[in-house]
Order: sequence, then structure tokens, then C-alpha cells
Amino acid sequence: MSFATLGLTPALLRAVRAQGYHAPTAVQAAALPPILAGRDLLALAPTGAGKTAAFALPLLQRLVDAPPRPGPRALVLAPTRELAQQTAQLLRELAATLLHRPKVALAFGGVSVNPQLMALRGGCDVMVATPGRLLDLLDHNGLTLRGVEMLVLDEADRLLGQGFADELQRVLAQLPARRQTLLFSATFPPAVQALAGQWLCEPVRIALEDAPPRITQRALQLDRAQRLPALRQLLRDEGWQRVLVFVASRYTAELVSDKLFAHGFKAGVLHGELSQGARRDVLAALKAGTVQVLVATDVAARGLHIDALDAVVNYELPRSAADYTHRIGRTGRAGAEGAAVSFICADGAENAESHFRLIERRQGRRVPRERLAGFEPRAVATEAQATGGIKSATRKSKKDKLREAAARAAAGGHDDGH
Repeated sequence: MSFATLGLTPALLRAVRAQGYHAPTAVQAAALPPILAGRDLLALAPTGAGKTAAFALPLLQRLVDAPPRPGPRALVLAPTRELAQQTAQLLRELAATLLHRPKVALAFGGVSVNPQLMALRGGCDVMVATPGRLLDLLDHNGLTLRGVEMLVLDEADRLLGQGFADELQRVLAQLPARRQTLLFSATFPPAVQALAGQWLCEPVRIALEDAPPRITQRALQLDRAQRLPALRQLLRDEGWQRVLVFVASRYTAELVSDKLFAHGFKAGVLHGELSQGARRDVLAALKAGTVQVLVATDVAARGLHIDALDAVVNYELPRSAADYTHRIGRTGRAGAEGAAVSFICADGAENAESHFRLIERRQGRRVPRERLAGFEPRAVATEAQATGGIKSATRKSKKDKLREAAARAAAGGHDDGH
């Protein structure tokens, strides 16, 4: 199948060639015909499957084919600034070859609202925004949504979740009832699918299975205190040029990044409390190669596209199986090979092993457990010794040695007394 057979205009076919697309991906081949026909759509496809182009191409063609109207005629909502920026960039690149080029506006939080309001004074054809900043623009009377013909929810499961529920309801209340609605995501929990059904009218449903495995998944058993030296060892041994390391909090992100930098690694940090300029700069540095290891919270888990990202490391496990899917989907994109390594801590308050088993069940794939030489967890190694298994490679701590010496002294004193 080719893009020409899917009904794209010659101008958009030129745009496709300029982007280096040789043939439509599975989700693009399945999504373009119903979108061009005006149908609502619910599309579930793996990360890196080409979902953005799957709605961007027919969106632009529908704008070109229809007579102009005031205000944005298409609205694309994204949960993160980075995803909104990448989507707007692709739409602008695809529109560059069109005779009547649609104006694509972009709005997200973390920066002043005034320049974004100024940019809307001449109107726009496509509005790409995060929900909170879109509401800011509406409150400032910067635009109206009464003319929206097409609504796209990118990473729809996140937008339909609790974190964005109130904002999304407020946005939907200002949209016309008669519109085309498209929902795209890599994961759709059943509860979210049920909620999505309330906003769609007789939708076409696309559910694509994962492509042949291109991400090698590994699970390393170790103790919590071993994670940082084990990470340094992996970075030295594997020769990765670009690595994304996921942690659970801003504090841990900065701590791990600082420790890596102190050991000579070109490390950077990305979390939601950074300014927009700092977030942009560190991502540019990673793509340019001046940063080798980016330590990030889940702000980087969705929509972020980095060419030739060699590996993802789950320094701390994500909260849900869906987040795991989105995290590891940052590597192995567009047919490339990638690696995903998860640290399974044998100690600590949380039960990491049972949590990772849940992740395995949800993705329908078993990941063999491994131990990195020199970083064997004490609990596992001690159990193996007791059953005649492998010898522990972990040295006894000073406290353990003192306890054993005290026990021997106490035993000696008892014998002398008899």
C-alpha cells in the first residue's frame, strides 16, 4: 500500500516524500480512510507506530478541501508541552508544501501567556495546546472554539484520566456538538475506553498488536543501594550514546544526575519543575549528543521522540503498566533497535518484584531476571548460599562483622563459665 492509494492530494504526497515517509505504517493505513470520510476514531497502536502523522495528514487535507471559516477548525490536545511542540512542528512541516498553508498555533504552560495571545490575533486554522493553557487563552478571550470541526486527543488515555478530567470537561463544553473526534494512544485501560465512548459517535475502532519485538527488555535484581554504581557500570559496559533514565521524583532526578556528572558522565535532568527554556535546552543537548544520559521523571514518558535513543533505564519502576509501556516506548522507534532495563530491588519497603510481575502480566510478556556481576542482591545471594547455591559476591558490612564478633565473644564466655 502507498500513501497515494489512501486518497491524499498531490500536495500532501509531496509533503510525505519531503518527510522521508516511504510507505504508510499500519496505523496510518488503517486510520486515514475513515478520518478522511469524517468518521470518529478510537486508535490504539504501539509507541513509535506513526500515530501523529496518522491524524496530521488527513487533518490537513480536510482543512484544504473545506471552505475557510473563522477561528480554529481543528483542535489537537496533548498532555505535555513536549508532545504539543512536536505535534505542532510536524503539522507545520507537512503544511509547508501546501498552496494555501493552514496556520498552526501552539500553546502550552510554563511560559508567559501574552506572546501566545499575540500570536492568535490573526486567527489560526489549527490549535495545538495543553488543556490548562488552552483554558487560559479562552479566559482571556484569545480565541473561540465554536468553529472547531475536528478534535484530536493525543495520548487520550492520559487526557481522559483523573489528572486532566476537570480541564477536559471545561474544554469540551465550549466545543460544538457536531464535530469529528479522534482519540489516539498506545494504551487504553478498560475504564478509559468506557469513558471515551461517551464522546464518540459510532467510532471506527483500530487496535493494532505490538510490532515484532524491537526493544530488548531486561530486569536486573539488585539492592537499592547498588542502583547508582550498577547504572554507572551499565553505561560503561554497554556503550550507549543516548540513554533516558526514569525516576519517580524531581529530587531523585537531580540526585542521580549530579552523581553521574561527578563520575564523568555527560548527564542532564528533566522534570516538571524546570522552566520551559531549561526543558528545551536539555532535550536539544541530548539530541545533539552533548548530553549522554538524561535522568527524567514521567514528564518524558509520553510523546517524546528522540532519534537513536539507545536505551531506557527504569531506575525506579513506574506506577502502572501503562506508564511502563510509554516509558520503554521512547526507544526502539521507527523500526530501530532499543534496550529497556528495569531495576528490581530486592530490599526496600515496596515489593518491586510483585509490582513488576503485574507489569509483565499486563503486557503479556515475561522478562527473565538477571543479576549484574558484582551487584548481586544480599537477600537473594544469602538464600542461594543456604541452599547450597551460588556463593555470595557481596562483602559483609562492618555492622555484620561486629555482630558476628560479639556473638562469638558471648559464646566463648558462656563456655568458660561451665
